[in-house]
Amino acid sequence: MAAILAPTNADRPAAARAIATFHHAEFSLEQLYSAKKAHHVTVHVIIPARDEQATIGEIVRVVRDELMVAIPLVDELIVVDDASIDQTAAIAGRQGASVVPGPGLGKGEAMTAALPALALSAPSASSALIVFLDGDVLEFGARFVSGLLGPLLCHEGIDFVKGCYRRPIGGRPAGGGRVTELVAKPSLGLFFPELAEVDQPLAGETAMRASLLSELELAGGYAVEVAMLIDAYELRGPGAIAQVDLGERRHRNRSLAELVPQAAAVLGTVIDRAGLRSSHPRTGS
Repeated sequence: MAAILAPTNADRPAAARAIATFHHAEFSLEQLYSAKKAHHVTVHVIIPARDEQATIGEIVRVVRDELMVAIPLVDELIVVDDASIDQTAAIAGRQGASVVPGPGLGKGEAMTAALPALALSAPSASSALIVFLDGDVLEFGARFVSGLLGPLLCHEGIDFVKGCYRRPIGGRPAGGGRVTELVAKPSLGLFFPELAEVDQPLAGETAMRASLLSELELAGGYAVEVAMLIDAYELRGPGAIAQVDLGERRHRNRSLAELVPQAAAVLGTVIDRAGLRSSHPRTGS
């Protein structure tokens, strides 16, 4: 087994530990590849995307060139084309991704659609690592994958990893993530205070062990990210969760009108997961 670089609270039981925070620069590609071989795991990247022709090609190219060809850290790359009306599927396929169709019902459903397509071999299926990425990221770098894999490959007891980052908006260096700051983080702080330290609970950059993913009920639509975080916390405890600083994340910012249903879905899901009655439907896979 590869050497474990334990966080300072690693000697405490997983259920009692605080959520660990790392920086992507702590993990080199060579270190990660060595740990991957030592642990005999496979790495699978899934990107749900709808009408992301402007960005999907570069994201797929970086993953393929830097993480599959230059160093074989990633074994499989799947783009879920979630009923796009642009060239998302064609561009992703030309750049080397396997493209599977999504049902066009939302992000959670698109992520679920990729799972049957995963090339998981029987001996290593439960130990595989699954990485989810968003398809709208500008200036995408390999750190978005390597950073997420770092805690899973190099730190024992971590099963679930969220990305965190600075989010510029409107020419300002920070201030993006309005639903995160105004809805997700306050509601988690009220109902799940141990998750209040998660900086980006709605981050699309998420990685986990396949053994944990098999136990999760992927919520539908916008609710999928916060639901995964809460469910991972309830199944494994805060000590099995980590977050990794990925630097700056730029993407296509949405209008307030577009964010209203996302905010409602997030708030409804937190309330439902807390065991309180909500008029928002809790959708699963």
